[in-house]
Amino acid sequence: MSFPPIPNNTLPALSLVKSTLPANLDPASVDAKAIAQGWLAAFRQVVSEQPSPDAVISLFVPASSGAQVWWRDMLALTWDFRTFVGADAIRQFATDRLSGSAAQELKLHDIQLVETPSDITLPPVYTPASPDLVWIQFFITFKTAVGHGSGIIRIVPVGVSDLPSFQDSKNWKAHIIYTNLEGLLDHPERIGALRDPRPNHGLWAGARQKEVECEGEKGKPTVLIVGGGQSGLEIAARLKVLGVKSLIIEQNERVGDNWRNRYDALCLHDPVWYDHMPYLPFPPNWPIYSPSVKLANWLEHYAEIMELNVWLSSTIQSIKQDPETGKWDVTVLRKVKGPDSAVKEEAREFEAIHHLVMATGQGSGVPEIPSIPGEDRFKRNDGTVLHSTEHKRAADHRGKKVIVVGACTSAHDICADYYHNGVDVTMFQRSSTYIMSVDAGWKGLFEGVYDENSPPVDVADRLTASFPHWASIPLNQDKVKYVAELDKPILDALHKVGFRTNLGYQDSGVALLAWGRGGGYYLDTGASGLIAEGKIKLKNDSQIKEFTERGLRFEDGSELQADVVLFATGYGDPMKRISRLLGEDLAKECTGLWGFNQEGEILGAWRDLGIKRFWYMIGNLALCRFHSKHLALQIKAQEEGLFGKRYSATS
Repeated sequence: MSFPPIPNNTLPALSLVKSTLPANLDPASVDAKAIAQGWLAAFRQVVSEQPSPDAVISLFVPASSGAQVWWRDMLALTWDFRTFVGADAIRQFATDRLSGSAAQELKLHDIQLVETPSDITLPPVYTPASPDLVWIQFFITFKTAVGHGSGIIRIVPVGVSDLPSFQDSKNWKAHIIYTNLEGLLDHPERIGALRDPRPNHGLWAGARQKEVECEGEKGKPTVLIVGGGQSGLEIAARLKVLGVKSLIIEQNERVGDNWRNRYDALCLHDPVWYDHMPYLPFPPNWPIYSPSVKLANWLEHYAEIMELNVWLSSTIQSIKQDPETGKWDVTVLRKVKGPDSAVKEEAREFEAIHHLVMATGQGSGVPEIPSIPGEDRFKRNDGTVLHSTEHKRAADHRGKKVIVVGACTSAHDICADYYHNGVDVTMFQRSSTYIMSVDAGWKGLFEGVYDENSPPVDVADRLTASFPHWASIPLNQDKVKYVAELDKPILDALHKVGFRTNLGYQDSGVALLAWGRGGGYYLDTGASGLIAEGKIKLKNDSQIKEFTERGLRFEDGSELQADVVLFATGYGDPMKRISRLLGEDLAKECTGLWGFNQEGEILGAWRDLGIKRFWYMIGNLALCRFHSKHLALQIKAQEEGLFGKRYSATS
């Protein structure tokens, strides 16, 4: 997947903004609160009390410095995911949304500095990010005509040379502003003090069964969710606490089977601090890296505890959208047990479903295997060709030679599992891979954000989101260099045996690869050492030409013998899955899904896909935790007649 052009993302270094820190400045002595209050008073004046787009720009780092400025909004001011890059784009945004009739409709008001920590905010803090870069970071809260939001602002000193000018808030200018919709006025989440207070004597089980079965017109779901993995469960949980009825259609026999049925050696490479789910975090004794079966069982537990409505062993038989209302007529095929325990298939028709959410994961759902000549010849000689989705356990291939095609996460996991089970395995690397050890890498990238001593995960999510993707590149480049130095022994050992590595897109590490490509990396949990030691063999000096009777032949004429060729090559374009569900004609109306638009926002995810009342929920556990709230708020706002016009990007 290609990346769009990256804009200037120069950081506001002290040397660029013509500032010199006061001699012997003690960071603890900086009155971050007072400076933030002064800056925010001026901001409040020009965006709310007396809106002025030009005055808004005057509060940002001047363009003449060469440093870039950013304003990222998630739904609060645009009903979309937008990143405005540079003074001209921010001025246009302020003109279109913060002044004139639009301002009267938006009613941005009650902008307040957060002075004490909460579950989603932190007090102002002065941060020396590097020897040549300092900022004050502070959280704000605000209200609009329909909702309430939070924000994070980073301001830097411009043109200061002594302590008095450093302490004057007029000399601090914005580098990044982030605004985020947190909730809808008059429609809060039903949690905490708003939970159900009524005693329930003997009625819960029967009422719960009726709810799951969606009995009667009153029981009909407002939202139908296709897919019961973490994406489907988390959006269902968010909708439930907002009072929106939903039903999950899951093809597997049990919740969690999307993890349970994969290869036995699968274990998450993201640590537990990053993976918590909404309303029900992992317990404090949960392992740092979750085994897939343990995670599968947790998902099943989550669905039960959160009282989510899930139909298992169910599929969509037919689907049709009313072109005028956008509502959906859906027929669901469901396998159920009768009184005699015999399994039968029942069809259930739902008419005029208000919203359809796809939560079926990344990719097409069909294994992506490159077309290579001679496969039939290999199979006729008892050769086995598999995709990683079909692989369950390495022990099944003991005594055989295996080639694994691919060099990213699944390929490494599977190769390591083969080695530990005594199988002769060779990894075929098609292109270079970004390698980062989980210990050094996670500490280098996320220390203090997602770790044992980090702030609440909701704070961490907002801190992470407050850096637009393009803006984070130079910061990540420095971190990636630091991590690569820590990982130098294993990287050098890999290079010695010919394994090709890179430092990610624009040397920015894993993030843009994950969000832009959905792959291209491996967070090392041990397989890299096995490759370096030759325990996992490596082939990467020529591309595959064809299958032979006994294995693979390469373009340089070399051959590898194998009994099994396993492709760890991904799942393909998720739009193919959408086409299968909606039909090609309707699917053609969809915008793209995944990857980046020109502003650096992820395409299509967590908002409608260009088709009215059709949404896509996608991502790892962390992205689903954070963005499930955004999607649920959009659906709730539409149901309550509060949703405004999207202020969307043109490309």
